[in-house]
Amino acid sequence: MSISLTDSPRQAGRPREFDLDAALDKAILAFRERGYHAASIADLGKAMELTAGSLYKAFKDKRTLYVAALERYTSLRNAGLRARMEGLPTGRERLRAVLDFYVDSAHDLEGRRGCLVVGSAVELVTLDDDLAELVAQALRRNEALLIELIRRGQTDGSVNPYLDPSEAARTLLCVLLGMRVIGKTGRRHGDMAAIVDLALKVLD
Repeated sequence: MSISLTDSPRQAGRPREFDLDAALDKAILAFRERGYHAASIADLGKAMELTAGSLYKAFKDKRTLYVAALERYTSLRNAGLRARMEGLPTGRERLRAVLDFYVDSAHDLEGRRGCLVVGSAVELVTLDDDLAELVAQALRRNEALLIELIRRGQTDGSVNPYLDPSEAARTLLCVLLGMRVIGKTGRRHGDMAAIVDLALKVLD
């Protein structure tokens, strides 16, 4: 579920004077908090603790940095999500794990920082076509995962077999994205956790 880089910063022979992944993690936080357009090169350099020269050695511009940050963000999130689902026997239990994963990301400080994908989706109309498509792809992959888990649940008997998997997945995706938007207001964990049981009733 990772996103391919159009302009990869990992070109052979280019010297590294810093930990690229650690720098990207700091860029991710800046993009999450400010959004793509509001995060200036100066903001990003300060957040990444890099001089403009070092930043441009690795990334030719803000767009290239954003693509690399989005790739790393989705890769890390997907790895964390897979770890939550690992070993769970039914589709319904895995869907609960997905919902719980989003709950954990949508409260207090973490919630206020927001989701890079959801924040970018809000900015979608102002992004160029290629960036907009990267964000749309990330959302489509999330929806595809939900469809897969719903079908798994229908096979193992934990999800209503008469549900339309696509419609149910789209409904749950709206719940997940809504959690991240509401989480920007600093909701408490308990406020968000109460949503899970109600959302899972979609599967009955």
